[in-house]
Amino acid sequence: MINRLEVEPRSVFDFEPATAGVRELGRSIVGALPLVLFAFVVLGIGWLLSRLSAGLTRRALSRRTIAPLLREVIARVAGAAVLIVAAYVVFRIAGLTTVALSLVGGTGLLGLVLGIAFRGITENFLASIFLSIQPPFRTGDLLAIDDHVGYVERLTNRATVLLSLDGNHIQIPNSRVYQATIRNFTSNPNRREDFTVGIGYEDAISDAQKVALQVLADHPAVLSDPEPWVLVESLGAATVNLRVYFWLDGTQHSWLKVRSSVIRLVKRAFQCAGISMPDEAREMVFPRGVPVHVIRDGEQPVAAPTVSAPRSQQVPGETDDVTTAAEAGLRSDAGDLREQSRKSRTPEGGDDLLAVRLVEPVQAA
Repeated sequence: MINRLEVEPRSVFDFEPATAGVRELGRSIVGALPLVLFAFVVLGIGWLLSRLSAGLTRRALSRRTIAPLLREVIARVAGAAVLIVAAYVVFRIAGLTTVALSLVGGTGLLGLVLGIAFRGITENFLASIFLSIQPPFRTGDLLAIDDHVGYVERLTNRATVLLSLDGNHIQIPNSRVYQATIRNFTSNPNRREDFTVGIGYEDAISDAQKVALQVLADHPAVLSDPEPWVLVESLGAATVNLRVYFWLDGTQHSWLKVRSSVIRLVKRAFQCAGISMPDEAREMVFPRGVPVHVIRDGEQPVAAPTVSAPRSQQVPGETDDVTTAAEAGLRSDAGDLREQSRKSRTPEGGDDLLAVRLVEPVQAA
C-alpha cells in the first residue's frame, strides 16, 4: 500500500483561525443575549422601583415634622438600596457570585474611602442634617457664633448665613456652627445692659444711686421688671465707680440706642444734682476749692474761709429728651436690616433648611 497523502503547508495569509474566532465570539454573544436582555429588564425594573421607593418614602415622611434635608437623604438611600438589590440579582443569575459580593462589599468600602477623602464636606453635610433636625435657632434670630454677631438669614447644606449688624453677609460652615458656642439673643426678648460711671469721693453714693435710679424709672424703654440696679463696683484713684444695670425689650428697642440715651440722661441728671464726675486720668478735684491769699510784708497769715464750689442746677445746652436726632429713635433696627437683606444678592445658593420651620421672625435688636 502506497501512502500518497500530503499535508499542504498553511498559507501565511490564512484567515481561518480568525474567522473561527469571530464565529465563536458571535455564538457567545448570541448565547449571552438572553442574559443581557434579562439584565436590562431587571435593571430597568429596579430603576423604576427605586424611583417609586424614593417617592413613597418622601410622601410618607412629608406627613411628619421632619427636616427636608433628612427627608431627602432617607428617600435617596431607600432608592439606592433597591437599585443595589437589582444589580446583585443580575450578577447572581449570570453566575458572577463573586462580583455580586464584591459589589455589595465595595459599596460600603467606597463610602468609607469617600468619607475620609472628603472629610470636610462630609462633616458639613452631617452637621447640616443635625442642625435641621433640632435647630438651635430660627430664621431672624440674632446670634453670636464665636466672634460673629448677626441675624440668621438661611441654613443651607454647606453653611449658616448671618446678616451682621453692619449689613454684611457672613457664611459660617455648618461643622463649625454645630461645634461652636451659640449665644441666642432672641430666645429671650428681654436683654440686660450695663455701663460704668464714676463720681467724686466727696459726693454721697446713696444720692447718686437715687438720681440714676430715677432716670431709669422715668425712661420709657427701661423695664421695671426685672428692676434696674445701681451698684458700687470699685474705688478708683479719683472716683467711686458705679455700675448701672437695666433691662429692655429687645424686640422693640435697640440696646445700642437705649444705652446711649440712658448714659446721656444719667450724665445730665448728675450734673443737675451737682454730682461731680472727675476724670481720674488727668484731673485732680478739690471739692471745696483752694483758697488763695496773698500775704503782704509784715502781715500775719490768716486762715482763709472755706469756700465750697457752687453746685450747678442747670446744664447749658443739654436736653432732657429721651432720644435725640443723633440716636434716631429707640426702635429696633432689625426691620431695616431685613429690608437691606431683601435688596441684596443671596450669597449662598440651595434650599433653606429652616424654611419648613419658619415662623414670623422675631426682632431682637
